[in-house]
Amino acid sequence: MTHKFVGKRLLTGTAALMLTAAPVFAGGIERAPQSLGVLFEKGNYAELSFGGVNPTVKGRDAALPGDPPYPGEVATGDVAQGYGFFGLAYKHQFNDNLSAAIIIEQPFGADIRYAAPPSGSPLLAGTKVEINSTTYTALLRYKFDNNFSVHGGIRGSYADGGVTLDGAGYLTTAGYNLDIDGEWGVGYVLGAAYEMPEIAARVSLTYNSPIEHDFRMTETIPPGLAAALGLSPTEIGNYEVKTPRSWTLEGQTGIAADTLLFGSVRWVKWSEFVVDNALFPIVGLTPGPIPLVELEDTTTYTVGVGRKFTENWSGSLSFLYEPSKGDMASPLAPTNGRKAVTLAGIYTLDNLKVTAGINYTRLGGTDLGIGETGAKTTVATMDDGKAWGVGIKVGYSF
Repeated sequence: MTHKFVGKRLLTGTAALMLTAAPVFAGGIERAPQSLGVLFEKGNYAELSFGGVNPTVKGRDAALPGDPPYPGEVATGDVAQGYGFFGLAYKHQFNDNLSAAIIIEQPFGADIRYAAPPSGSPLLAGTKVEINSTTYTALLRYKFDNNFSVHGGIRGSYADGGVTLDGAGYLTTAGYNLDIDGEWGVGYVLGAAYEMPEIAARVSLTYNSPIEHDFRMTETIPPGLAAALGLSPTEIGNYEVKTPRSWTLEGQTGIAADTLLFGSVRWVKWSEFVVDNALFPIVGLTPGPIPLVELEDTTTYTVGVGRKFTENWSGSLSFLYEPSKGDMASPLAPTNGRKAVTLAGIYTLDNLKVTAGINYTRLGGTDLGIGETGAKTTVATMDDGKAWGVGIKVGYSF
């Protein structure tokens, strides 16, 4: 087989699956990095992907002053919930230069829950966040005769969710609840690529714009607290929330017969993911707004090698590194940084390609802080966590 065949069939099968099966906490609330690998498949192509992830994130309460005192060292229990995922994609080749693709995926999501004692945390008991999203992307790619190509399109996202803040650690904001109705948002994708087919080389750079959702939100606080503050216990309003912009640099090259080196660098501006609200700053009794969600920008590095073993079997091994950011995280996103390894195998028979992969991720531990008065107070310390992910992708060329 030529390097070109290995590059086209191996990278899009293994590297793309590796990214799709990446576990929860992939920086912020990202569950998949929105790869456009389907655009580089040969001819007409359709694929279905699905799988599941089982994360484990545990820690212990910090010691806080108060009446009654909270001595700390009380186990939080496992706060991260498992989840499943699916994806669909179709690419159509109109001619030698022009192609298009439709991609359906679930790139953003979260499911964190702190149980009450005796199995959970008294300082965070009842705190939870759930976010669900599905994204639909329509793309065009034009390939020039000099091996350069450009791609772009629109991305529509439907998302909903909710947040509850509870437990002794939240002091004045305990009992705050936010329900976010499902809403659509629209953004765009732009990128370019350069290929050298004779050595299976390709490098691509893709920009994903922020996606703005105009959510209808319902906030509630306990009636007694509302009466004490002279507020309504329920507030309903529309607030704009952006999913963050990102840049993704992906590359591959043949390094020996039937052997491919691939990798990526991805930067996500999580600092622009802000959830505005009406009651949370007021309940906190502070002179200015407090972010309900506060995340750090992330940069994620991936490198891997793929190998064709027989006429039908190929495989890959890849490694991922995302450095930790800052010295404290939110209880709603209780990890900081990660390291991961993914092993994948591909079986190819005529036009059918089946890829299966398994991923192990080490999730960085961190202190969890709450800042109702501007300065943050440490309420828990999370140990290093872990996550196991498995995924299957079935592709068909025609």
